[in-house]
Amino acid sequence: MAAAEPKPPAGAAAAAARRLARGCWSAFWDYETPKVIVVKNRQLGVVYRVVQLLILLYFVWYVFIVQKSYQDRETGPESSVITKVKGITSSEHKVWDVEEYVKPPEGGSAFSIITRIEVTPSQAQGTCPESVRVTNATCDSDEDCVAGQLDMLGNGVRTGRCVPYYHGAFKTCEVSGWCPVEDGASVSQFLGKMAPNFTILIKNSIHYPKFRFSKGNIENRKDNYLKQCTFDEVSHLYCPIFRLGFIVEQAGENFTELALKGGVIGVIINWDCDLDLSASNCNPKYSFRRLDPKHVPASSGYNFRFAKYYKINGSTTRTLIKAYGIRIDVIVHGQAGKFSLIPTIINVATALTSIGVGSFLCDWILLTFMNKNKVYSHKKFDKQDSTLTDPRGLAQL
Repeated sequence: MAAAEPKPPAGAAAAAARRLARGCWSAFWDYETPKVIVVKNRQLGVVYRVVQLLILLYFVWYVFIVQKSYQDRETGPESSVITKVKGITSSEHKVWDVEEYVKPPEGGSAFSIITRIEVTPSQAQGTCPESVRVTNATCDSDEDCVAGQLDMLGNGVRTGRCVPYYHGAFKTCEVSGWCPVEDGASVSQFLGKMAPNFTILIKNSIHYPKFRFSKGNIENRKDNYLKQCTFDEVSHLYCPIFRLGFIVEQAGENFTELALKGGVIGVIINWDCDLDLSASNCNPKYSFRRLDPKHVPASSGYNFRFAKYYKINGSTTRTLIKAYGIRIDVIVHGQAGKFSLIPTIINVATALTSIGVGSFLCDWILLTFMNKNKVYSHKKFDKQDSTLTDPRGLAQL
């Protein structure tokens, strides 16, 4: 029979339990503090101070002065835009007023000013030659035209006949639809002769709900100020009446070319407001640029079609108008900021923490590149139960 193993003394077991308990509890009341070591190295000291200075400058100048990170911010104001165009112009055949050349007439943030039209008058339901611009519309005989065929890019349903075109010696397939088609009888008229002098009123109001701040871009005056002024960034900032020619010029475009082919111009109103200052310092800033890709031939320019209907001898007739124009898009954006304690505390704490990057960088240089890195490592990473003595190792650095 094997001898029984001796049991440890009861006192030893109790002492081990007490040591374990002290070790567990010490984790709650022990305090750890960084060890401060003075390294007398001029080059390293310069690096340390330069890094601290750069970090301090970044937070003071960029974060707090430029970005104003001590403010609570709100982007994208609530905005309303009302527009009104005034002016008259003439073409080869008539005088045009604002009710005819502005589409749509409601005065919203996006509207078009017609500067050239191609008119196809007296269209009625019937049969006529298809446009030569339509794919496979040209023909030599009736066998080339399939009756009932419908081309989505065409002007009607094919009848199956091959007929002479409006002009020239060739033929196209006959279609049933609004006749004559646009290519066959359209007449071009230019409306842009006096269009540069059209005036556009852009009334804009914004509201920042977080800060309960509202403002508009029109001078609060009771006289006839708006009837006499036009926009000037210095002297008439709160007179938002712009000449169409001025808008096109500020966008860097040639007015005649734009009026012939059409295009889209953006009027950008920016409301950047520092609400720590008075409301008079919150002012609109206007900029203008062309929005459609004019250097892409397939998608440059701007045009649309509409028709005017009437009856002749009981038959419905229409005038088809292909309009080229300058589309104006009014775009409003901005942001507002006001002092708040929470972002200020967060950014100050971040700045103080970031200053410690200098110590981290210099420690890395010491431990990696300096020839006394082992001495520094030994002195930096150790445990002491009392005050440090023996600074001889540091004297060697």
